[in-house]
Amino acid sequence: MARQGAKSDEKKNWSKHVTEHSFTLSLEPSVFTWDDPRKKAESLKRSAEESTFRKTTPFQSAMSMLNFYINRTGKKLKPERKRILEQAKDELRRLYGKLKGKKKSKNE
Repeated sequence: MARQGAKSDEKKNWSKHVTEHSFTLSLEPSVFTWDDPRKKAESLKRSAEESTFRKTTPFQSAMSMLNFYINRTGKKLKPERKRILEQAKDELRRLYGKLKGKKKSKNE
């Protein structure tokens, strides 16, 4: 007989399961702990472009992985770490030429 708390444990650790067992990007070890937002963004970009599992563009895959990590850590994420991760998002946008708030006109 399964223990009673098994289902709640599965629900509680769903993101860990997704990270370890799904066909996600192959990330460099400890990429989310790095302090350099540009280095972090470049690593995510490389991983997304090398991935054979992605179903969207490399930019969307890299940004999704970054957002997934931010959302997964939730309130436990220290303000300084969150600031670095948000800067990494901006770096990703720069690397892919998708600057936030600026749409290219047809004449550019």
